[in-house]
Order: sequence, then C-alpha cells, then structure tokens
Amino acid sequence: MLDLAATREHGLIRLQAYAPAMGRRYASGRNYDHGPGKHAAVSMLSPWIRRRLVTETEVFAAALAAHGPEPAGKFIEEVIWRGYFKGWMERRPQVWDSYRKGLLDDLADLGRDRRLRRDVSRAEAGETGLDCFDAWAQELADTGYLHNHARMWFASIWIFTLGLPWRLGADFFYRHLIDGDPASNTLGWRWVAGLHTRGKPYRAQAWNITTFTGQRFAPRDSDLAEVVAGLEATEPDGLPPLLPMRGVATPQPGRPTGLLITEEDCRIEDFALDGLDIRAAATLAASHLRSPLPVADAVAQFEDEALADAASRAEVTAAALRADHPEALARWAAAAGVTQIVTPYVPRGPLYDWLTEATSALAAQGIVLAEWRRDWDSAIWPHATAGFFKLKQQIPRILQQMELA
Repeated sequence: MLDLAATREHGLIRLQAYAPAMGRRYASGRNYDHGPGKHAAVSMLSPWIRRRLVTETEVFAAALAAHGPEPAGKFIEEVIWRGYFKGWMERRPQVWDSYRKGLLDDLADLGRDRRLRRDVSRAEAGETGLDCFDAWAQELADTGYLHNHARMWFASIWIFTLGLPWRLGADFFYRHLIDGDPASNTLGWRWVAGLHTRGKPYRAQAWNITTFTGQRFAPRDSDLAEVVAGLEATEPDGLPPLLPMRGVATPQPGRPTGLLITEEDCRIEDFALDGLDIRAAATLAASHLRSPLPVADAVAQFEDEALADAASRAEVTAAALRADHPEALARWAAAAGVTQIVTPYVPRGPLYDWLTEATSALAAQGIVLAEWRRDWDSAIWPHATAGFFKLKQQIPRILQQMELA
C-alpha cells in the first residue's frame, strides 16, 4: 500500500513539493515507469484528486503559477483527462450500465469455466511467466498503484496476449487501485480494447516496454500479441447516443438538512454550508460497492481516512454509515428529523447506483436528495462528447472560464 496519509493536509504538502516538476520535467519523463518507489517523474497525486481532498482547480493553479500554460501544458492535459472521462460517462451512462451487467456475466462464466478461472487467477497473482506483466500485477496488489503507462501495457497484454475478458481486468484494477475511479477505469480499459476510440486498440509493443521501463524489462516481440483489431465487433451497434447531463436538485435553505459526505468529494467546506439548517451529518463508506468481489483493504482504509478528514475539516460530528441496504440512509435521515440530504454531486458509478436505489426509500419518508455540482465539472463536461481532442481545443477557454488564465 502507498505509505501516505489520506488527508487534505498531506495532499497539499505533496502538491507543493511536486509543483516544480509540473513543467518540462513532467513532459519529458511522464512516460517512464521506473518501478515501485521510483515514480518521481509523475505526481502520484491521483488518490487525493480522485476524492477531491485536493481539487483539480488547485492543481491547475499550482502548475500555472510555477510554469505558465505552455511549459505546464502536458501536465494540464493529464489533469483534464480525468474530467473528460467523467463527463463522457455522464453523457453516455449506458456504457457504465453495460459494464456492470457484462461484469456479472463474465463472473458467472468464471464460475463455470475452470480454464478461464485458472488463467485469470494466474494473471492476477502475477504468475503468467511474462516478467513485466507479473511485476505490474504484484506492484498493483502490494501498493494500490500503477504508473499510467504500465496500466496501458497491462490492459493490452491482458486482453490481446492472454485473451482474457476485458471487464475482469477492469474489475481487477478497480478492486486494487487506491485512485480507482469508475469512469477513468472503465473507459481506460475500453480505450485499450478499441471500444472507446472505436477500431483503434492500444498495442503493447516490446520496444516500447523496454524503452520506457529503462530496460528493466525486455520482452521479445513474440511474447506479445500482434494486435490488428480491437473488440469493436463485440459491440456492433457502436457507441450509445449522447444523453443530456442529468439535472440536480439544488439544496434548499430553511429545510432541516442532513449533510452526507462521500469519497466523491471530500472538500466539503467549499460549499455553502452556512445557509443551511444542518441538523445531522454522516460519512458514507462505499468502496466495497466497486465490485461483487472483495475490494482491497488499502482502498477501504484510504476511503475511511479521507471521510474522517473531510468531516473534521467541516467541523461536524458525523455518523459513520456504510452503503449496504439503501433503506439505511432513509432510517438515519428520519431519525435525525431531516427532510433534505445534501451532498456534492455523485457521478455515474457504483455509489450513484446505490443512491438511486435509496431514492424511493427517502421519498417514502418525505426526504429529498440535493446536490452541489462544481464549476470545474460544469465547465468541462459539456465538451466531453467525443474524442479528447475536442475537449483539448477548449482548454484555453476553460482556463478563462475558471479564472485561471
């Protein structure tokens, strides 16, 4: 596990320490995977950004202040990617629903097919005999982290060389990555498989692995599959149509209110709490919802610490809830005498699914769920409708809109 504290203070210390490297050093070194404990060229801020212990706006501002927009351009683009994937999933939530259903089908096949079960078990344990892949599997299990380039290589080898179902690989990542995000993880695997940018799969190549691991690994060309086509034939209807961004119920002053803190946004003090009649607060642990299979202890531990830190900074005494039966949320709210639960926006993913199930139980008690959506998301998501390049063209305008230019 990453030996790092899941607090805003620790994230800000890390942000300040890394800011001098957000310019040309990042641009020249970002693709090199030097192995566990040696990822100095990348920030490794993703566990904090994913939970908004440190916000994207703060990271942007630090990069611009230290280097300016052009030298920090590559780093800025990388931060934008997370927002792009989230926005893309918000506009095509059918892809998330399809992933969840397909994963259940793949897990059912896993239970029936002894050979598949053996092959998946060997891949997850790092026992395939392919040194680079096995090392990455072990690093993921031991630390909860993988360099982004290694994630791409790993996914490509899983899908095309080992011939394993892509959803099982995505689930393996999601169960172990401390920075695991439903949109980034799902769409990243779909991108490698040729399903996101359709017909353009990512091919892991021996020379590329050798070069960008600093010769730590030197696979042969024959060790890796020759990828000539992706998995687009498995989805012959193509991408689902774009849907409008879902609306949100705005928090209403004057209503007895319960404050709900989730790992989707742990910078709760950014929102207008003073104008609300807050009667109770709760944290909601939900990392176990990532998969039907057991989720790594390190993921749950980071979430628990982040939630506790968020409640402390918001200066509220928070009940510790767990996202098990959805009616539990309604029981907590009713016992507290609240008619409105407010929380930062919850994007598509397992927690959104759980809260959707909880809505009917809340409504039966006369309780509404209201959300805040950040300006950052509202600025980026409307442009996340196609490939990343469309959004990239809008970065100068987004910087101006966010008053970061």
